[in-house]
Amino acid sequence: MSKIYLSIGSNKGNRYSQIKEALKLIREDIGEITSISKIYETKSWGFESGKFLNLCIAIKSELSPDKLLFSINNIEEKIGRKRDSEIMKSREMDIDIIFYSNKIVNQKELIIPHPRLQLRNFVLVPLSEIASDFVHPILLKSVKELLECSNDDDIPIKTSLSII
Repeated sequence: MSKIYLSIGSNKGNRYSQIKEALKLIREDIGEITSISKIYETKSWGFESGKFLNLCIAIKSELSPDKLLFSINNIEEKIGRKRDSEIMKSREMDIDIIFYSNKIVNQKELIIPHPRLQLRNFVLVPLSEIASDFVHPILLKSVKELLECSNDDDIPIKTSLSII
């Protein structure tokens, strides 16, 4: 059983309902959710669009990294995400693998840890709620340390929305 951290975001359609649906499908298809951060509202990163709702979760799963990615892509598509060549655009659902235990994966379709997590407060702020002491296996800094030295000037706003 591996401990995995995921970042979940939505900025198109009913963002809150889509996040709740993603969590339901993750429980059914991937594994047990052991921690859930608060939900934050953030600006889009790298493109202009409506605001995102973002959160991070910790899960326990027996899926390999490749099978996990396959399941995540299926969940995103079930919720309405259409895959095309344009990466930076609005989407109903975006689920990223941030950490997979301490594994380092560098494949064409899958890089773990997420290669830009240390640049993005919309990941670091919710992740620090549930994994502040987790040490990045390449950068050798804790999530808390990565957040403290982040150059991202966007400050995620904690919402009053609740998953539990």
